[in-house]
Amino acid sequence: MEVAVERIIKAIENKEKVMIYGDYDVDGITSITVLKKFLMERGLDAGYKIPNRLNEGYGLNKASIEKIAKDGYKLIITVDCGISGNAEIDLANSLGMEVIVTDHHEPLEELPNAIAVIDCKRKDNQYPFKSLAGVGVVFKLIQAISQRLELDEKEYLKYLDVVCIGTISDIVPLVDENRVIAKLGLKLASVTKIPGLRALLKSAGYKEVNSNTVSFGIAPRINACGRMGFEEEALKLFLTENLVEADSITAKLNEYNKERQAIEKRIFEEAINKIETGELDKNNAIVIGSENWHHGVIGIVASKITDLYFKPSILICFEEDGGNGSGRSIAGFDLHDALCKSSEYLEKYGGHEMAVGLTLKKENFDAFAENFEKIAKEAHTEDIVSVVKVDKEISLKDITIENVNDLKLLEPFGEANKMPVFIYKNLRIDSIRALSEGKHLKLTLKDNNCIINAIGFNMGKYSEEYQLGDKIDVIGVLELNSYGGVDTVQINMKDLRRSY
Repeated sequence: MEVAVERIIKAIENKEKVMIYGDYDVDGITSITVLKKFLMERGLDAGYKIPNRLNEGYGLNKASIEKIAKDGYKLIITVDCGISGNAEIDLANSLGMEVIVTDHHEPLEELPNAIAVIDCKRKDNQYPFKSLAGVGVVFKLIQAISQRLELDEKEYLKYLDVVCIGTISDIVPLVDENRVIAKLGLKLASVTKIPGLRALLKSAGYKEVNSNTVSFGIAPRINACGRMGFEEEALKLFLTENLVEADSITAKLNEYNKERQAIEKRIFEEAINKIETGELDKNNAIVIGSENWHHGVIGIVASKITDLYFKPSILICFEEDGGNGSGRSIAGFDLHDALCKSSEYLEKYGGHEMAVGLTLKKENFDAFAENFEKIAKEAHTEDIVSVVKVDKEISLKDITIENVNDLKLLEPFGEANKMPVFIYKNLRIDSIRALSEGKHLKLTLKDNNCIINAIGFNMGKYSEEYQLGDKIDVIGVLELNSYGGVDTVQINMKDLRRSY
């Protein structure tokens, strides 16, 4: 950090050409926003580079490094990437540039040969909190610069609205310093002065600004830009000071998101058809591919396939003689390890236990699928069962508006600080129906003579398995349902079963 701060202050003083190199997801976009805005206020108008997801993929690439050097830049600062870009950073050095890496991903055995590498996951890291998002690391960088320049605290704290958006969206644990960033950042976001963020929050249509608003309203719209190949639009939204332009870009983001949803729906339906007709649901793992799939979206579909069948799944989109794939796993099966054991069929792969990306030659697809299934069989994935962790059993006396409001004190909810999940036993089904063409489930449940409302998203299938009068146990979270100006408590179900 010390080296990075000194070098950046020197760049500010000398008005050097500085390039911020980020990622196309929410964490990357917010990281670039925070650093660029901060440097601009110090009189340094830094450039930025976001790789195109569809053409360039994640992280540093040599063609971009060469162009940055050709354009006369002397310093590259990476945000939310760079920790594994050893070869690209060596190239930058050879072209007369210096590189500062800020990242939060796992480093390789050897750190890149940059003048400074700021990453809490470094093995020699002494910073007490190791789970910052990429934008959290950038926030610590501008905090350190501010302290060195003896600036007022508000000069870096004012960016917490943007920092919290990236932190919550990147699904890092919302504990310790991330909890502080999220809690204070959400308060600031609700009164944000950034036109683009204001327009985006308004467009999302949520009544209050909380972690759900960010996770389900903001993040998908920003990520849709990168997924559809329009990564710069989201950054322009955060950088613009023009209200009309902010509304215009927000409208574009909404369109990209709708397009992404339509493509995702089509791929999901085609994938289900391939699985059902090929009886692949009887396998221990699911590996499928198609010519006309969009590789910016297949990761989301792979996640849905895994959730639906509770099996590791890999989806591959073929283009000419090659294929790009995304995979998602179930707890207990190491997806990355399975790819390591299948490396002879792959051109490139990376990721971790639960999520991976890969590329292969089309001619190797069948052999890879066969080998992957063999690995899943040897791991006995059929014996792995889905587990829902329940925090507490509740009864009728706990179903109060006061209790639901008290639970809000535990916000912001997110990774490692989930909404409390409760089990309520021996409820009798008073009414049952499917909503949204059979997708969701709506129940009224009776405990003695008291009615309790329950909703189950993506649980419509249960409407055919249960009927009036059945005794069930439900697992879910408590929430307020506002209808006609009246607040009532409802259970947002995660699972249900027949009572013993």
